[in-house]
Amino acid sequence: MVWWRRVFVLVLSMLSMEVVHAQQPGAPIFAANCAGCHGADGRGGEHAPNIATAPEVQRLTDRELAGIIRNGISGAGMPALSSFKPQEIADVVAYLRILQGRGDIVNLPGDPSQGESLFFGKAQCSGCHMVNGKGGFLGADLSFGSSAKPDQLRAVILDPEKNLPPDKKATTVVTSAGQKITGMLRVNDNFSLTIQTPDGAFHYLQKSDLAQTDLGSRSLMPPATLNSKEQDDLISYLLRSPHSSDSEDHDD
Repeated sequence: MVWWRRVFVLVLSMLSMEVVHAQQPGAPIFAANCAGCHGADGRGGEHAPNIATAPEVQRLTDRELAGIIRNGISGAGMPALSSFKPQEIADVVAYLRILQGRGDIVNLPGDPSQGESLFFGKAQCSGCHMVNGKGGFLGADLSFGSSAKPDQLRAVILDPEKNLPPDKKATTVVTSAGQKITGMLRVNDNFSLTIQTPDGAFHYLQKSDLAQTDLGSRSLMPPATLNSKEQDDLISYLLRSPHSSDSEDHDD
């Protein structure tokens, strides 16, 4: 395919995405009332912060977001939109979730409740990952869902060694004294490394004392042995809106 055809296909894809976003009920409300400060994509502007990819905003429940929209934030320049109807606020929250990359959950065939059982049971995800204060500490905290696409998550679940990015894999170091340590990299500055090993211990290491450093050496996550239905269920749970049980209980 020649270069101009690739550009044409890319432009069409971007336009299609814009049409899908524009069809969301919350899109025009967001454009009229939020985009002027937060940007059309929610990633921040001159007068307001990033609310699309900022983790502290993604962690907020739907109810908390609705409360901020209705009541504003005193002293922070966020006005109260108390004249909005409950459904309008819900539509804005739903659209914000799309800007945060959470829209694919609607199209998944899986059952999130069954996925939760798998997460804390057969799939053994909770051995390393935490949700709502329950689970392990070594992997990423998944309390506010995942921004990955369904196919990306499926690939990681089935073959983490191949599909996890290097920064999600373990780091292995060998000290000048010959000690080998493998764990998750927690701090990496100009002079030192901090590695947390699966037993929970933190190892503070001076780079000058290391003979070898292998960042992203291998995955500590084992491949899952789940059938296709179980994969769908687990992915639906991982891609759920943050604290999805709260999302159906909007303020009146």
